[in-house]
Amino acid sequence: MTTTLDPKERFQFGKNWSRFLEHLNDDRILEAEKSLKEKLSCENLNGKTFLDIGSGSGLFSLAAYRLGAKVFSFDYDQDSVNCTKYLQEKYAKNDPRWNVEQGSVLNKDFLKKFGKVDILYSWGVLHHTGHMYQAFENVADMVNDGGSLFVSIYNDQGIPSKIWTIIKKSYTKSKILRPFISFFCGLWLWKYRIGWGLVRHGNPLKFITEYGKNNRGMSASHDVVDWVGGYPFEVAKPEEVFDFFKTKGFDLQLLKTCAGGIGCNEYVFKMRQTKP
Repeated sequence: MTTTLDPKERFQFGKNWSRFLEHLNDDRILEAEKSLKEKLSCENLNGKTFLDIGSGSGLFSLAAYRLGAKVFSFDYDQDSVNCTKYLQEKYAKNDPRWNVEQGSVLNKDFLKKFGKVDILYSWGVLHHTGHMYQAFENVADMVNDGGSLFVSIYNDQGIPSKIWTIIKKSYTKSKILRPFISFFCGLWLWKYRIGWGLVRHGNPLKFITEYGKNNRGMSASHDVVDWVGGYPFEVAKPEEVFDFFKTKGFDLQLLKTCAGGIGCNEYVFKMRQTKP
């Protein structure tokens, strides 16, 4: 059976998300809800089952819950589980409509408990398992007929992706280098936004205060740490992801690419109806 990498070889996403929760507010939650509604082409999720694989901060589990879904959340990282449980306790205490657990998408026995769901959501997660295509294989069997699969996967840039793999592995292994790697990578990642802010507004960091409005309610500083530290790290070209899920019975409903650049390509697939 395919197994995950030793936790020591992984970036500790949950510690980053716990710091993000200190900045969580109603505006960020509403942006997360807006993102789900836009990508899933709906106004609410009433009566739907929503499985959040790799729930991280728990923000999108919360958004799905507030939109009316019955939510199942799990993450491999215990600190991420704790973040999600914190939001569950704060916004849905003792409500059986939201369940949070620790587990791995690579563990088929664990996944069996969820059966099939109406919406399977896994944003920026499956490429961090160390076994991305095994993760694809596992989630492909978990969506109801007519249900949605919403995933985002790092874009394959060829040589730049190989360089980022080295950077991410170095970040994960060396605590001493982390502040320096984050700082210089942040400057590189944001160079155009910094320049535009300086020219247009006279403030090179203006985009930071508006970041959540254009990035699913997330935070600039926590996103850059999430990106730079995200190891294991795998990538795929859009056609590779499309071709894989097409063979599993899915039709592509939405594709948002990063135009061949750095970051994630977003996919919303719909499982074909097998019965009229």
